[in-house]
Amino acid sequence: MDVKDANGAILKDGDNVTLIKDLKVKGTSVTLKRGTLVKGIRLTDDPEEIDCKVDKVKGLVLRTEFVKKA
Repeated sequence: MDVKDANGAILKDGDNVTLIKDLKVKGTSVTLKRGTLVKGIRLTDDPEEIDCKVDKVKGLVLRTEFVKKA
């Protein structure tokens, strides 16, 4: 299963990605800004989602359409 970012680059466990859009996090008052670097992603069973940690939010699941490989 290939997991691809918004630009079509293949993502792997442990890669670093950058957000390409401001995202509001459901259940919190936090908004992740465009350009935020997310380090050490983990792939999930769904090829359109990745699991990651950001300094403000733990256990965050992002859709791959909103990230690009750093």
